[in-house]
Amino acid sequence: MPRRPAVPALARRDFLKTSGLLLAGTALTRSSLLRGADAADARVTLPFANGERELVAYPQKRPLIRLTSRPVQLETPFSVFNEGTLTPNDAFFVRYHLSDHPTSIDPATFRLRVRGKVNTPLSLSLDELKRLAPPVDVVAVNQCSGNSRGFFNPRVNGGQLGHGAMGNARWTGIPVRALLEKAGLAAGARQVAFNGLDKPLVEATPDFIKALDVDHLLEGEVLLAWAMNGEDIPVLNGYPLRLVVPGYFGTYWVKHVDDLEVLDSAYTGFWMATAYRVADNPSHSVEPGTAPKKTVPITRFTIRSFITSVADGATLPVGRATVIRGIAFDSGHGLREVTFSSDGGQTWRAATLGADGGRYGFREWTIPFTPTTRGPVTLLARALNRIGETQPLEPLWNPAGYARNVVEPVRVTVA
Repeated sequence: MPRRPAVPALARRDFLKTSGLLLAGTALTRSSLLRGADAADARVTLPFANGERELVAYPQKRPLIRLTSRPVQLETPFSVFNEGTLTPNDAFFVRYHLSDHPTSIDPATFRLRVRGKVNTPLSLSLDELKRLAPPVDVVAVNQCSGNSRGFFNPRVNGGQLGHGAMGNARWTGIPVRALLEKAGLAAGARQVAFNGLDKPLVEATPDFIKALDVDHLLEGEVLLAWAMNGEDIPVLNGYPLRLVVPGYFGTYWVKHVDDLEVLDSAYTGFWMATAYRVADNPSHSVEPGTAPKKTVPITRFTIRSFITSVADGATLPVGRATVIRGIAFDSGHGLREVTFSSDGGQTWRAATLGADGGRYGFREWTIPFTPTTRGPVTLLARALNRIGETQPLEPLWNPAGYARNVVEPVRVTVA
């Protein structure tokens, strides 16, 4: 697939105006991306080996946990998930695969191309795209495939992430289906390959391109989104257009999308055929320390739940009533229940589910808890969805550190 020319950059101040980055004089420059706009002195230590991290504020972002600076990888501090079910834009995690990602995009000259096995190739401006179909909203979780990788034992290669490589937002855009209908699919169209403005620094590095089946796209749930929680998507999260694939891991959520190529065969690029693959079995796991004999591309989320109102290592007062709160989500089947244990899994009680903001989003749950005995206590939460999927009580393992969804213990002291 030929490399596309880079989108021309605006002058610095024009870019700041058009992309909403006039933030107390900070600019999304290459140097600010490398060091962070306002380097904070604060550091955090994630609860696994070599878990010490900087908290750094980049443009349009509050201080986040920095994993790497080239490419930029920022993790959301876990306490943010106790603030509400929608993750604020300035706290939303950031994941890039390629170091040369855009810092200035001119919305006036930006074009989205649709090409390949179509009857009428398209080149659309942002305004033309927004007028192509009525905009729709979807509340959906974006979660990195390697979220929680740092907790794998034995340890695996890859970014050692805590639980903060996820977020839930209200995305606004148009279905990709509308673009395909406008262009007209040619006979034999099978997949669509999505590419963005980020690119590799050296020719030998594969461009980050992901593909989805045409049948999936024609269902109408996959969006090209321009807004996130009612505002333009932040630059580091994919401005001006991001692919939103509800229920799928974030590897498919291509950022800065400017190119759709309709193919008559399965896409065989590196990021589909080699990377982001899991064992071809129901659990997508293998025995620790081994490799799968056959793999398939990772696709849908596993079901997860978290306790958010009490941190691991906290102290709770004996005899005092409190409300334990958390979040749960799955790949879109919908939650049936969340159960809670305050004795390490010996007994379980049903929690109360909060408002349903959409089957692809975080759902809050709550349960009252009054500790009656002093000493160490292990709190657990376990989700069950409408098709019977639940979380394992013991962690599953795979060599890429993907799709962790074990019941996560929160160990507290009652005093």
